[in-house]
Amino acid sequence: MQTQLSPEFKDTPEGREAEAILRKCVHCGFCTATCPTYQLLGDELDGPRGRIYLIKQVLEGQTPTEKTQLHLDRCLTCRNCETTCPSGVQYGHLIDIGRQIVEDRVPRAAPERALRWALKEGLPSPLFAPAMKLGQAVRGLLPSVLKKKVPAPQAAGQWPVRQHARKVLMLAGCVQPAMAPNINSATARVLDAAGIQTLIAPAAGCCGGVKFHLNDQAGGRDQMRANVDAWWPYVEGGQVEAIVMNASGCGVTVKEYGHLLAHDPAYADKARRISELTQDLSELLPALVPALRGRVKPPAGTLAYHPPCTLQHGQQLRGGVEQHLGELGFAVRVAPMESHLCCGSAGTYSVLQPEISEQLRDRKLGHLAAVEPTAIVSANIGCITHLQSGTGTPVRHWVEVLDAALV
Repeated sequence: MQTQLSPEFKDTPEGREAEAILRKCVHCGFCTATCPTYQLLGDELDGPRGRIYLIKQVLEGQTPTEKTQLHLDRCLTCRNCETTCPSGVQYGHLIDIGRQIVEDRVPRAAPERALRWALKEGLPSPLFAPAMKLGQAVRGLLPSVLKKKVPAPQAAGQWPVRQHARKVLMLAGCVQPAMAPNINSATARVLDAAGIQTLIAPAAGCCGGVKFHLNDQAGGRDQMRANVDAWWPYVEGGQVEAIVMNASGCGVTVKEYGHLLAHDPAYADKARRISELTQDLSELLPALVPALRGRVKPPAGTLAYHPPCTLQHGQQLRGGVEQHLGELGFAVRVAPMESHLCCGSAGTYSVLQPEISEQLRDRKLGHLAAVEPTAIVSANIGCITHLQSGTGTPVRHWVEVLDAALV
């Protein structure tokens, strides 16, 4: 696809990157078949091909409108289209560029601005944890729309204290410690059982994804730089062999630090090294299986596994969790239909686009129910919380189930 950038974008890093991405697009339309919003809404502008044309028009100098912004907002950034695309179009990078340009040119209504500000400033804030505790304390009194966003309180369990020669860093995350603290401690216990010590850098915080994907890209990059600074002493000193992510949404963001900070001369090399060292927890599973074999007593029943989009499309990691848990004796199945499609969580999407989000959630839960599971497992705090809001079946991180089965 050829494009003629307007002068204001022609010599910018964003313009050059967008032009290179657009050049790969052949307008084949394969992506529409796997786009969740196109499947629901049937509008070409609510699919990747239509959104690509909207972004192309803006880059060529056409003035964006609220309608342009609406169609870009409706994108889940699930990146299923990237898995489908035969030309390797990096749609995720293009939509980030397009959204920021449109955000700078199309004013939002005051209530929408306030909501987006509250999300991007509140979720990564130190005040989020006490606010969540308060919400959990009065959870039974909350209206249903809020109650769905506040999970029941969860005990974290004990953090292992043994020292090991093998060490990894882990990002605690911004909302996960408050919403589901057992995920992090379960990760540490499972790794400890395999002879690996988990470290957390106290100064590391939000991965930057919340602000970045709410079009505060400068604020998101500041958080990324702060994490690089927090992790670098461990990396530079060779103290850790990997940086482990147990939330796939954070994982896909940190794996792109090298790309997102490539034009920052003070951080480009460090960010690239951080990205190289970053692994999703599932990538460690093949090495964990031999160490854990014989030490696990799987529960009865079938686990339905929902692989998050940030794992299977963002990180291009597919088929590992169910395979390796199966080697440890767990009965794990993915949904028989549409296991590749988004559950509708998508970071803050479930708050900003609740109608579409809930339709996708219910559609996903319907397919998972066909497995007749005793529990649903996933690999991202957003997916877990979102799915749990629509079902009475327990929804947990797969590492929690593995931790509970250790003997």
